[in-house]
Amino acid sequence: MPAPESKSQIAYLDEKFLESDAARPLRILAEYLQPLDAFCREQIKDTIVFFGSARLRENGPLGHYYREARSLARLITEWSMSLSISAGRFVVCSGGGGGIMEAANRGAADAGGRSIGLNISLPHEQRPNPYITPGLGFEFHYFFMRKLWFAHLAKALIVFPGGFGTLDELTEIITLAQTKKLEREIPILLYGESYWNEIINFKALVRHEVISAEDLKLFTFIDEPVAALEHLQRVLTVSCEDETPAFAHSKHGDC
Repeated sequence: MPAPESKSQIAYLDEKFLESDAARPLRILAEYLQPLDAFCREQIKDTIVFFGSARLRENGPLGHYYREARSLARLITEWSMSLSISAGRFVVCSGGGGGIMEAANRGAADAGGRSIGLNISLPHEQRPNPYITPGLGFEFHYFFMRKLWFAHLAKALIVFPGGFGTLDELTEIITLAQTKKLEREIPILLYGESYWNEIINFKALVRHEVISAEDLKLFTFIDEPVAALEHLQRVLTVSCEDETPAFAHSKHGDC
């Protein structure tokens, strides 16, 4: 009788293994390496990150925030494209979904520029918007890997009104800035001063001594797209950088 045919399979082609608990480190690593490869290939050096609610609609009750996010993303992209070293600098990056995220990608598209979408797989709400530049849209399973890529290339953060997800992302970046885990300063703009002062009682945090008064300098309130652009133009350094920004005391420049 002939010997039975072998059923073995190369590990990296074994779908059942790749979806197993044992292969979780490989899946995590893939969510780091796939964007890294794309950003190196597309020569993306740094980003301007937009956070905000997926639920805000252009014609909804808070639709002005959608329209202003779109306008600001367009202004930033036009500025980036006007720079003599514009390739891959100050690229608009969003969470890839709807609402404010869609507005940011849409504004970059209005200017004829590229933008990034770091989408997260969720049961509800989160679907990639159609304005993300092809090749620069990514789907994440792990929130922490998505957050790493938000922080890793960010030269500035603009936070529009949002809920739990936006608060989570905002406080993560503020904590990295407060604890000096980032080797560079990231300007953090809270767009919509009245909203943010109603949602977070910053003065109470100081009064209860759980943060210091100095920590309030980690962010700036902004209420108008042109003012936001002018602030970024004042505080961001435009230079020919060969390396991507450092994240948590680590650097890489092997692109």
